[in-house]
Amino acid sequence: MFKVIAKWWKYMTAKLSGKFEESADPKVQLEQAITEAQEQHRRLKEQAANVIANQKQAELALNRSMEELTKVNGNARQALIMAADADKSGDAKKSQELTVAAEALANRLIELERTVESQKQMVLQSTQAADQAKAAVQNNSAQLQRKLAERQKLLSQLDQAKMQEQMNTAMASLTETVGQDVPTMEEVRQKIEARYAKATATAELQETTVENRMLEIEQATLNVEAQSRLSQLKAELGLTPAPAVEPGPAATPPAAS
Repeated sequence: MFKVIAKWWKYMTAKLSGKFEESADPKVQLEQAITEAQEQHRRLKEQAANVIANQKQAELALNRSMEELTKVNGNARQALIMAADADKSGDAKKSQELTVAAEALANRLIELERTVESQKQMVLQSTQAADQAKAAVQNNSAQLQRKLAERQKLLSQLDQAKMQEQMNTAMASLTETVGQDVPTMEEVRQKIEARYAKATATAELQETTVENRMLEIEQATLNVEAQSRLSQLKAELGLTPAPAVEPGPAATPPAAS
């Protein structure tokens, strides 16, 4: 039962993640990625600053120990010189006290030498860590700059993609039906061309039918009858022109008596 619930949970998680990726705005996701990269760089700089600060503190501690070592070494030497002088002057008690002080200073000197050696190793290690931290910050800074430049490029491509999608949608709408009652330009063109072709074909058929020829003959007959009737009316009204006289032979003049 537990395995079934786990599989179902994984399936629903993958399904919801897929839907989220499909509906998510790439521009928002890009800004989120850049913000996260900048935040990581900030955290890296803080960590590097702590590492470098530790290196600086180790150097300061080493410098103090070195100064104290130099001072204790000088004091031990001075105690030995003073003890030798007291011994020469016959002051055995003072010579003994100075010798004991020199021995204490020598013990302190040994401790400081060990401390200085340990601090030198610490400074060396902290310096290496600081150098690595600095290099990491520099590399990450360069990567961040590349990401920022890539963001500008991707934003430009995203804007171009959006404009191209809008253009594709506009072009597609030219060949699609605007509404249920509105035909496309292609449908109207096909309808007009179909009507034009049918009308032309019908006209061609009418020009070659027998009925059309009979109408032409009948019309011609009517025209002849109309001309005859007009001639008759002109004759009755005396409007008929006189027939033309054909010219005969010329008359011979009478002979003179």
